Amino acid sequence: MYVLYFLLWIVFNGNFTLEIGIFGLVIAALMLAFSCKFMGYSLKKEVKIYKKALLFFKYAYVLVKEIVKANFGVIRLILTQKEEIEPTLVTFRSDLKSDPGKALLANAITLTPGTITVSLEGDQYTVHCLDESLAEGMQDSVFVEYIRRLEE
Repeated sequence: MYVLYFLLWIVFNGNFTLEIGIFGLVIAALMLAFSCKFMGYSLKKEVKIYKKALLFFKYAYVLVKEIVKANFGVIRLILTQKEEIEPTLVTFRSDLKSDPGKALLANAITLTPGTITVSLEGDQYTVHCLDESLAEGMQDSVFVEYIRRLEE
């Protein structure tokens, strides 16, 4: 929240000088103190948010990397004439606890080329894959590991 308050201060001022920056640091600290005292916020939550933000950026990097890899896999699959493309439906369960975590995994699967999350009911995912080779290791993917760590 401290960083958010400071960034809002800078944005609302429209420019940045040393005085505005120093005053913004003080105002952001006062706003954080107000939030902690009257709105049930704590510095423990602040530290937890910063740790999760770093982990979320790592997750986003891995997601982009996996999307690029899947793009090349789908291109290879389409351009090779010797293989017959065999679409398949895969059903698997995940041990993710929160609904946002489950939705994040479903969206990551759908964003990855060659796969579409057809349904998510409870902890059971049904995914349509362009080929059987894309269905391997879906329930133990790197996405599940990062989302599990984000849920903690």
